[in-house]
Amino acid sequence: MSTGFDIALDRSSPVPLYFQVAEQISEAIRRGDLAPGARLDNEILLADRLGLSRPTIRQAIQYLVDKGLLVRKRGVGTQVVHGQVKRSVKLTSLYDDLRLAGQTPTTRVISLRPVPAGEEVAGVLGLAPGAEVLELERVRYAAGEPLALLHNWLPAGLAALTPQALEEHGLYELLRTGGVRMRVASQRIGARSATPAEARLLDERRGAPLLTMTRTGYDDQGRAVEHGSHVYRASHYSLEVTLIER
Repeated sequence: MSTGFDIALDRSSPVPLYFQVAEQISEAIRRGDLAPGARLDNEILLADRLGLSRPTIRQAIQYLVDKGLLVRKRGVGTQVVHGQVKRSVKLTSLYDDLRLAGQTPTTRVISLRPVPAGEEVAGVLGLAPGAEVLELERVRYAAGEPLALLHNWLPAGLAALTPQALEEHGLYELLRTGGVRMRVASQRIGARSATPAEARLLDERRGAPLLTMTRTGYDDQGRAVEHGSHVYRASHYSLEVTLIER
């Protein structure tokens, strides 16, 4: 494990050993003794160092992975995650928020194509079922880590979008450049488990918790100009809401 702290176990305590290990690693992360990106020893070395079984160490690490403090990476090992992205609930894009927070967002465009609108998408965009819409799917990265899987549908001809432009700019930025003035949006937030495909794209384990966000954006003329259905890694992302008493 990265140097800078020791783990002291009380084997006479009723507190399970895996939990003692997990809590002390968690505290080291909180203090900054384990910085974002720091790597832990593998399970065999850590178990040998502490005189514990591999299943005990594995349980402690999984507990911290589920809390969003550690992440397992193929070929790299177990690392402390980068700071969680906290996002205020405003009419901004994830790209804009990451950039304003001083992070360098990157994007991988999975698909960008015209498709006939299904009933749900057609309904929220005010189109006839089967009307042509532009469908795009992207993975958004922050600090080199996959953060969100983004699906969007836009009325055909609304804006000239290319994969290259979407890799270099946020969707809302491109819409603004194209003369679309975003005014208001309706948004629904939820949570569910990752599908196998989502887990693969987001470098998560199958069934990991994801935050979901469904949003429909309207311009200053009241037209629905984009509909999005997004999922975010709960271990890396949270939403902040300010509540005001009235």
